[in-house]
Amino acid sequence: MAKEIQLKLTEGDIAPDFSADTNGGGRVSLADFKGGNVILYFYPKDDTPGCTKEACAFRDHFAEFKKRGAAVLGVSTDPVKSHDKFVEKFKLPFTLLADEDKKIVTAYGVWGEKSFMGRKYLGTHRVTFLIGPDGRIRKIWPSVKPDQHAAEVLSALNS
Repeated sequence: MAKEIQLKLTEGDIAPDFSADTNGGGRVSLADFKGGNVILYFYPKDDTPGCTKEACAFRDHFAEFKKRGAAVLGVSTDPVKSHDKFVEKFKLPFTLLADEDKKIVTAYGVWGEKSFMGRKYLGTHRVTFLIGPDGRIRKIWPSVKPDQHAAEVLSALNS
């Protein structure tokens, strides 16, 4: 189980705006989604076991998110080319943002020290933010179980 990180943002805060290149050659900013709910989920790396489980869970619940008018955005520091392969391989119906310059992971406070098998390194923590139509953070999941997470987010959206 990943240890929780100390986030600098809290529920009720205005979500930091961002702009990023996406899979498929697009570009989006948070402002593009004003007036709707946004599920902004941060994950460490395309096509790794946990990240694939999490992405596929969001994929499998995507129709329900869409029905509720919520946009799903995945963010990692991988390049667009890597996102394109990941989307194609797992038929992901939502947008992945390429945060290669680490501006978004830094703004949301999810970039930091991690450890794996005794080795410490810098990376993206698996954290999800539910941003409301008013641009405020409605809920934060600082510790995520990849395969169950999409269902948790969906149930928060319903409440």
